[in-house]
Amino acid sequence: MRASRLLNALLLLQTHGRLSARMLAESLEVSVRTVYRDMTALHAAGIPVYAEGGPDGGYRLVDGFRTRLTGLTEDEARVLFLTGLPGPAAELGLGALVSATELKLAAALPPPLLHSANLVRDRFHLDAPGWYAKGDASPHLGQVADALWQQLRIRVSYRRWKAPTDVRRTLDPLGLVLKAGVWYLVAAADDGRPPRTYKVNQILDLEVTGERFERPSTFDLRAYWDDYLTQYRDRLHQGEAVVRFSPRAMPRLRDLVGPEVRAAVTRTGTRDATGWVTATVPIESLIHAEGQFLRFGAEVEVLRPARLRSRLAAAARGLADLYP
Repeated sequence: MRASRLLNALLLLQTHGRLSARMLAESLEVSVRTVYRDMTALHAAGIPVYAEGGPDGGYRLVDGFRTRLTGLTEDEARVLFLTGLPGPAAELGLGALVSATELKLAAALPPPLLHSANLVRDRFHLDAPGWYAKGDASPHLGQVADALWQQLRIRVSYRRWKAPTDVRRTLDPLGLVLKAGVWYLVAAADDGRPPRTYKVNQILDLEVTGERFERPSTFDLRAYWDDYLTQYRDRLHQGEAVVRFSPRAMPRLRDLVGPEVRAAVTRTGTRDATGWVTATVPIESLIHAEGQFLRFGAEVEVLRPARLRSRLAAAARGLADLYP
């Protein structure tokens, strides 16, 4: 424990230059007295660290000294590509490892590259969840991630959208994907079928069996996910609707409908003398389309299919009864 703390103290000094004893104590989460002892230990071990007095004083290394010892552990190496994603890393239970990894990477960089790295961190920030969601609540995410790292089989109770809704599955975790703030598990089931995608927040109960499995050498997570998204988009739109959009509705298309609908309006839309645009657009389902077009209020008229038009008319009458 002390050896790790001494290494972190050395890397802090190498990264930041001069640091006071109090600043070191706060970073290392120890007392100032412990920092004094650690600096003495580093000096006794041959590290050229010295103290400067005065209000701007502190500890620093002799100019030009740099250690090549970064001490990256296996777990820290795993989170190397998550160092720019503190939120998702914390959800995976890797927040502390990310902080340690960033420190060691910074200490290993020469000054010009360290300056560039700091510029990137100061100027770019990734916020994964969508505007209208705080992110994913997945109590079993940490266990899933551990099983994934260690190639351990898991048994889960899972809630899906079709009946029977609650099912039991034995899964071999192959990958985790964060999409729009939601975590998805890609896993192979024990029924021998190809890997499937499971929403981690729909796992009701999880047991790590302790049984190792062999990850298929040909499995490519990125290629799988790209193919999954393509198939998802192909299944998404199951019908079409003929819709009239008012001149006031047209500028709102970007905010209220997806790119497929906007593209269809551009491709099929015709404008009449009053400025209304009639277009044939794809729809997912009657329920989804009803909610989508109600967002426009009276600035959209659905002409076909008749069932969708009837649903919107019923919703309009219900609103009129609420607001006479």
